[in-house]
Amino acid sequence: MDWSRYQIAPGAKVRLADFDPSDTGKHKSHHEALPKIEEHVARMAKAQYLLYADGAQALLIVLQALDAGGKDGTIRHLFSGMNPQGVTVACFKQPTPLEQSHDFLWRVHAQAPPRGHVTIFNRSHYEDVLVVRVHGLVPRDVWSKRYDEINAFEHLLGRDGDVRILKFYLHISPQEQLARFKQRLDDPARNWKISESDYTERGFWPQYVKAYEETLEATSTKHAPWFVIPSNHKWYRDLVISRIVVDTLEEMKLKLPPTRVDLKEIAAKYHAAEEREKNGGD
Repeated sequence: MDWSRYQIAPGAKVRLADFDPSDTGKHKSHHEALPKIEEHVARMAKAQYLLYADGAQALLIVLQALDAGGKDGTIRHLFSGMNPQGVTVACFKQPTPLEQSHDFLWRVHAQAPPRGHVTIFNRSHYEDVLVVRVHGLVPRDVWSKRYDEINAFEHLLGRDGDVRILKFYLHISPQEQLARFKQRLDDPARNWKISESDYTERGFWPQYVKAYEETLEATSTKHAPWFVIPSNHKWYRDLVISRIVVDTLEEMKLKLPPTRVDLKEIAAKYHAAEEREKNGGD
């Protein structure tokens, strides 16, 4: 799979209309793609084990989307095979009074992945150049400076090669969003996900598209690239993201750390203990 066509090159002009949210590449169905998705998930789990064991690098995955874009589903479907000890999901909602009393990146830096871990941002610091812009929560001369501050922050995280960063915009159409809202209405198990803002925010769709386009242009860098992922078909979204994540993990050349003990000495102690057990514990 050539997923590079979904990557935003640094400095590139972005028009989301150029990306088909219903694209499925050469794949025709979920049934056809499922074996590859399962293979990717298994490889991701293996790579995450090495990442955790080695403890020298980390991976940060940023998920952004409009309402019903599929952030929760992506997390649920693709990262369930990873060891929970080494995976964290951070959700960024409306800032608390304490968070508002600091700079906008304060709460984000605290959630950055430690070495050996994978952290997934379900929404992120990018809300501070998206929602605040669309709703006029801060003036232009404030949010417009945040692009450079975000780039500096992400450069800091990856400066020594410690943290790899992947950023995914889950691209759906207005029609697909409305269909997913209807599913929430029709399915009692999903009723809890309904909010009034789901529908009021639809009125700001053009403003969000413009905000996302400028954000992708300003903040897709070599060390922290953005990918526009076609997400009308959830299975294709999962196929593309899982492939990008597993390729990135395997590019990190992860390996088991050297043994920190004398294995011969430990083995001798084990065999001595085993022999004592056979002899009744004497």
